[in-house]
Amino acid sequence: MNNKFIRNIKPLGFTWETCDPFLFCVHHLDNYPAGNDELGPVESLAGRNLQQDFTPKDGWRMYHGKKIPGFPEHPHRGFETVTVVLKGFVDHSDSHGASGRYGDGDVQWMTAGAGLQHAEMFPLLNKDGGNPLELFQIWLNLPKAKKFSKPHFAMLWAENIPVFREIDQNGKSIEVTLIAGSIHGMGAPEPAPDSWAHEPVNEVGIWLIRLEADAGWTIPPATSGVNRSLYFYRGASLNIAGTDVDSYHSVDLLEDQPIVIKNGNKDAFLLVLQGQPINEPVVQHGPFVMNNSLEIQQAFHDYETTRFGGWPWPNSDNVHPPEQGRFAKYSDGREEFP
Repeated sequence: MNNKFIRNIKPLGFTWETCDPFLFCVHHLDNYPAGNDELGPVESLAGRNLQQDFTPKDGWRMYHGKKIPGFPEHPHRGFETVTVVLKGFVDHSDSHGASGRYGDGDVQWMTAGAGLQHAEMFPLLNKDGGNPLELFQIWLNLPKAKKFSKPHFAMLWAENIPVFREIDQNGKSIEVTLIAGSIHGMGAPEPAPDSWAHEPVNEVGIWLIRLEADAGWTIPPATSGVNRSLYFYRGASLNIAGTDVDSYHSVDLLEDQPIVIKNGNKDAFLLVLQGQPINEPVVQHGPFVMNNSLEIQQAFHDYETTRFGGWPWPNSDNVHPPEQGRFAKYSDGREEFP
């Protein structure tokens, strides 16, 4: 490729490759049918490999769920998850007694740190029609000094996430939702206290970008050494620094120069992930991300011994009552609503 502003272009699959300090990103897009009384799908589950259902049969998947789609009780240690829900809802429950329901633009920022268990279920709340779900789950690494930090989760409610807006010279609109980082002086909500993103010098950015059809925008430069990737997940076509890019491709960008993006004839939707690399060894085994294999072995031993606090919920696939709105309840008993 002869383009000094683009390092790499790759087609996207279910799991997206990311650059340090990120570990990977998953794009969940499921057109669930109407829900039943248990908040699962009203349609038959026959023919599905339940608890390992990652085949998008009829346009949706059960993942590890048996009755309700999602991810029942499972452990994590050594990293963070940033869950960005564009459509639909997620029910959270964890081993420290925290819980919540969030969706339709909300973001959950969870630091696994020293270890916790949690469930992430996708309740199908609408009985009268479809329950579309679209979300990104982004895994962000923790540096060695923070691997055993206290587990933490916080909600970034859609109403409180700032949106940078600009109109280009042709009157076309650009919107950038700031989950982490800043653009032209506008900053995102404060990230988790032990996160790599907490220190501004690390320039961690998580941005959702919407470009109106035929809009043009210039991504401002970052500091030299920052890793920056753009994920073009919906639209017709983009031209990035003079190179045409098809939808559902990622582009690794030169970080320290402004990059001109010109959109095609449909609205375009992008995710940008950027940050200074942690530059430490990464060893991942399933739900644990540490710096070496001995720490992975210790993580499995600690989990088998302590269950990271146990499981205080009646079911491994715990969900909240169907009439429950969006909320967060923290381990100290505090409740929060948008």
